[in-house]
Amino acid sequence: MNSLIGLWESVREFIATGGDVLYFVAAALFLMWVLMIERYWYITAVFPKVKKDIITRWDARSDTTSWYAHRIREAWISEASDNLDARMLIIRTLVAMCPLIGLLGTVTGMISVFETMATQGTSNARLMASGISMATIPTMAGMVAALSGLFISSRLEAKAKLAREGLVDSLPHH
Repeated sequence: MNSLIGLWESVREFIATGGDVLYFVAAALFLMWVLMIERYWYITAVFPKVKKDIITRWDARSDTTSWYAHRIREAWISEASDNLDARMLIIRTLVAMCPLIGLLGTVTGMISVFETMATQGTSNARLMASGISMATIPTMAGMVAALSGLFISSRLEAKAKLAREGLVDSLPHH
């Protein structure tokens, strides 16, 4: 329990040093990871059942060679593909937004530095240093958040592509 309290205090100090923009970075990071975990679960646990169902329906058809049968096959593949790609655009958008939110923290931190310089002059180094850290920490946090999401989202896109290709290969057309 003491380690959790110590961890919480460390997080609070980090946010106090970096400014309130870190709450927005944390919210974007949390949403991004929830969506990535959901996509991973769908691709690994749900989609194999969907694929099996589509293959079963295709094999149960007596007509798999006509123009109409090919359009039905394409529609099923398209629907499965849309389900595989669901929420991937949101994930990519959140990955791109994290550094931008960090840059917002940079701007607010620099405003704080300039405000300190205007009111206190350049002689108070301690106040200026807090503004500088408020300018750099959100940028770093946004970049780290984006990097963590970039790697996983690219892996998810590759898994979705392989699953889609596996479905197409499993539905023979004569």
